[in-house]
Parts: sequence; C-alpha cells; structure tokens
Amino acid sequence: MANINELRGKSAEELNAHLTDLRKEQFSLRMQKATGQLPPAKTHEARRVRREIARVNMLLGQSK
Repeated sequence: MANINELRGKSAEELNAHLTDLRKEQFSLRMQKATGQLPPAKTHEARRVRREIARVNMLLGQSK
C-alpha cells in the first residue's frame, strides 16, 4: 500500500501505470470473490485497492 506522500512523488506516467496495476488487482480480487476462491482473511484487500485507486485518481485530477 502506497501512502499519499509516496504517490505525490510520482509523475503522471507512473501514476497511470500504477492505476493500471491497481485495476488489474481489483479485477482479480473481484473474480476470486465471485468464484469463492478469495480467502476470508483477504476480504479487506478489495477495499484497500478501491481506496488506493481513488487516491491515484485524485492526484491525476489535481495535476491537470
């Protein structure tokens, strides 16, 4: 999990690459949950990814 200060230090290209990785991770978690393969101990990961996506989008919006 990257905190906001680490994300602020990245360029727009790096943030877009990180956003792509986060979306892939989010999709993977969603599919694991739908098929019943997500362990109960990792259910919080979807929330963490969703919030980090929001942080990256906020920073991308501020840079324009």
